[in-house]
Order: sequence, then structure tokens, then C-alpha cells
Amino acid sequence: MSTTTIRIEDALKERIAAAAERAGKSSHAFILDTLAETVERSEMDEELHRLAEERWALLLQTRQTVSWTDAKAYLEARAKGDKPRRPRARVRAS
Repeated sequence: MSTTTIRIEDALKERIAAAAERAGKSSHAFILDTLAETVERSEMDEELHRLAEERWALLLQTRQTVSWTDAKAYLEARAKGDKPRRPRARVRAS
């Protein structure tokens, strides 16, 4: 494991210490956890954008979409615990 030094303004350092105490952690553990969460969120954002780009490319290629009305009805039914049929994709008008 390597060591990294960072400079933190005194006011932020105090806020970190207070937040760490509320969380029942040392400042060091709090900072490590926060960094890990931030990196994970960044990686998830990157994956979401990759997936969105992939799906957008597929939409442009196939021109098939599901209408918002059909998608909304499907999601609302799923949220109620029903098992509706998935809406069918249709060719999008130009």
C-alpha cells in the first residue's frame, strides 16, 4: 500500500473530523470511504453513459423505440407487483 499526501484547508479538515466522529470513524477511515464511494459513483456514471451511447446507436440503427405511454404503463404495472407483457418496440417515424 502506498501513501499519498494531500493538502486540506483547516476548515474542511475540521468538517471532515466532525463528520467522521458522527459516523463513528477516524478521519482517515472517513476519507478513504468517501474516496472509494466517489470513485465507484464515477465508474457507475461512466458505465451508464457507455450503455446509453450503445442503446442510442442501436436506436439509430434499428429505428425501433417503445412509446413513453407504453413504457410508463408497463413500469407502473411492475411497480404494483403485476407481471405485464413487455411493450413492443415499433419503428420510429422520421
